[in-house]
Amino acid sequence: MIDKRVKDASEAVKGLEDNMTLMLGGFGLCGIPEKAIEAIRDNGAKGLTCISNNAGVDDFGLGYLLQTRQIKKMVSSYVGENALFEKQMLSGDLEVELVPQGTLAERCRAAGAGVPAFFTPAGYGTEVAEGKEVRWFNGKPHVLEHAFEADFAFVKAWKGDAAGNLIFKGTARNFNPLMAMAGKITVAEVEELVPVGELDPNTVHTPSIFVQRIFEGQQYEKRIEQRTTREG
Repeated sequence: MIDKRVKDASEAVKGLEDNMTLMLGGFGLCGIPEKAIEAIRDNGAKGLTCISNNAGVDDFGLGYLLQTRQIKKMVSSYVGENALFEKQMLSGDLEVELVPQGTLAERCRAAGAGVPAFFTPAGYGTEVAEGKEVRWFNGKPHVLEHAFEADFAFVKAWKGDAAGNLIFKGTARNFNPLMAMAGKITVAEVEELVPVGELDPNTVHTPSIFVQRIFEGQQYEKRIEQRTTREG
């Protein structure tokens, strides 16, 4: 039987080194691989390029790695919830590549599908398109975008089995399945790890072929970025 289980997050990030490129699933704080991020922080690797929809908040998620200045470059589509991110970007300490959200998703999908590059209309006429090839299709300009190359992809799922099959819950599905396809080494952390055969194959979002390591996390915080309430 194929068994891709590792005992914890620390073992899951084994082989992580300085100057590597990482993909990290999640949207806002929903579905982020929070235990893997903590292990990356403890690993101490520096000069990292992190591909993620956003950079978490100041004191959680990727915010941890900004605090320790382990991130050299962020590739993201949104950066508005992190004051430390803004400070490091404006000071020149952090390189930032802003990517339209759909393009970010497609660059992940293309990497997993073995497609080296693609054309998209998103970003034409803006800074996003600077220095990139442009071609016209059906009378409309399209920008050439390249698939990502990532040494590791870190994702978080609701359930997984020992072989690496994954099920995501609700909106935590977001970027996680696409990034799981795209890493040279994909690490999945799950809330519940079950024996092979317990998951209904019809409900699996990411098949085991894409996952190299899997572990069960404990005591997930599941924070909310902004909580708005009203009386009554």
